[in-house]
Amino acid sequence: MSTATVANPYLREAVLTASPEQLQLMLYDGAIRFTMQGREALLKKDFEAVYNALTRAQKIVLEMHAGLRPEVNPTLCERVGALYMFVYHKLVDGSAHHDVQALDDALKILRLERETWQLLCDRVATDRGGDLVASDSEPEPGTLSVEV
Repeated sequence: MSTATVANPYLREAVLTASPEQLQLMLYDGAIRFTMQGREALLKKDFEAVYNALTRAQKIVLEMHAGLRPEVNPTLCERVGALYMFVYHKLVDGSAHHDVQALDDALKILRLERETWQLLCDRVATDRGGDLVASDSEPEPGTLSVEV
């Protein structure tokens, strides 16, 4: 766990007590947040902030890719893995070429995937007879810090 995570006991506790479904949702939230930060920094021509934010988003996407389990469903993992790699390359292009459209493309997919994952979380919670603590909306800037 990163220093920032340890310094925020609320976040640390949320991560340690989260279900696998909630952790995945948190990763989507972080990837979206850092991509939005990178996009905003790009519009301001703050290239150091662009690099820092998009590097964090890239690390999260790579972590999600590494978490795929092809032994469970090879076809699904192949498709989702290709989607993650597409997003990763869009993030790299956005950073390297200062391409806002590439970041918009990445955000569109991340938001769609987050929405899909939220539906899955809701379904799992219903099947378990409880509620997962998750929001249907994206996090407000600064409300979630995911260090990778």
